[in-house]
Amino acid sequence: MTPSDPVPQQARTELERLARRWQQLPLDRALARVADVRELAQRYARAAGEQRALPALGPATVLDQLTVAAYDLAVADPGAADRLAVDLATLRRRIG
Repeated sequence: MTPSDPVPQQARTELERLARRWQQLPLDRALARVADVRELAQRYARAAGEQRALPALGPATVLDQLTVAAYDLAVADPGAADRLAVDLATLRRRIG
């Protein structure tokens, strides 16, 4: 975590790993897992205070949505930042 980035370094590293993995997935596998990524992004957005549902924009943008939602959660609830790395690593493993 830097002064301008409320996301802990371990979580930032997991986001980067997840992004690299996501970019390497064949489209059919990404389409099969997009709901998992969107679900976590939505959970983070709600925990950060967002009442509206995130738009379903597909596999090309879902990781950006997750990154923004993780940032928003870290800002809204610094105590929740500790679970970010665990959640993101779990998601990365699930994606394969």
